[in-house]
Amino acid sequence: MRPEDSMRSECGPLKAGRKSKALSLFIISDGTGETAERLVRSALIQFDEPFVRLIKRPRVRTPQRVRAVIAEAARQQALVLHTLVSNDLRLVLLDAARTAGVDAMDLMGPLLERFAFRLNLTPMEKPGLFRKLNEAKLRVIEAVDFAFHHDDGRNPDDLRKAEIVLVGVSRTMKTPTMLFLAYRGWFAANVPLMKEIPPPRQLTRLPAERVFWLDIAPTRLLEWREARIRSLNLPIEGYATLRYIQQEQVCVSALCRSNQWRRVDVTGKSVEEVAREILHLHASSAGSTAVEKSRG
Repeated sequence: MRPEDSMRSECGPLKAGRKSKALSLFIISDGTGETAERLVRSALIQFDEPFVRLIKRPRVRTPQRVRAVIAEAARQQALVLHTLVSNDLRLVLLDAARTAGVDAMDLMGPLLERFAFRLNLTPMEKPGLFRKLNEAKLRVIEAVDFAFHHDDGRNPDDLRKAEIVLVGVSRTMKTPTMLFLAYRGWFAANVPLMKEIPPPRQLTRLPAERVFWLDIAPTRLLEWREARIRSLNLPIEGYATLRYIQQEQVCVSALCRSNQWRRVDVTGKSVEEVAREILHLHASSAGSTAVEKSRG
């Protein structure tokens, strides 16, 4: 047994029963083994006080390792359950178990075979995909939570944690674009810029490549602001006049250019188009290895 296995794989008895025969149960996986363990524990709940010593052997990815674990299970007269996604490894395990007289059950093979037949597809046989999927889902949840807590300039002290920060005057698609990015796993925030109020110092201290200035044609911005004002049954003045918008954009343009924040024109574009352009710019600044995380 390798030292790293002995440290992390002994799960211990599930319950010290009086009537139950003792059973050593090996879980063999080329991933973490967590999927099989959950299934085993769910099944054993149906038995009254089973005495089961559960032993997990994760990341078993070579024929040599398969044979070594089967030999270990044979010495303990254990039942083996396995979730190997590699067909070649499953065949090695089947042969080794038969030779050693070990009772082994394949939890993954029949399911993969049935899916392959019904879908007319070949499985990728890559271990750990389920774990990676769960990690991606968790990241999206965290990114969306981050976005809601950093919308409209909230919590500026945490801006350094953002991968992407959107800035611009009011009604330039900052919030919907931020949320679009968040649902694809990006930690995004947005900060409104106003000619009367200086931006938070936390924003100007960020690396310029993280900050994207969303700009728009003044006439289109006027249409959006007028529509917003009418929806609130308020008089159209100041904020929703072309003169004010032009003055505001001159001030904001000077600020963004002085900080070398890259401009993204959102005029006539969908949220998805704007987000794609931002991610393209983000990737180009991060180098050729940066790719969209996608995530969704």
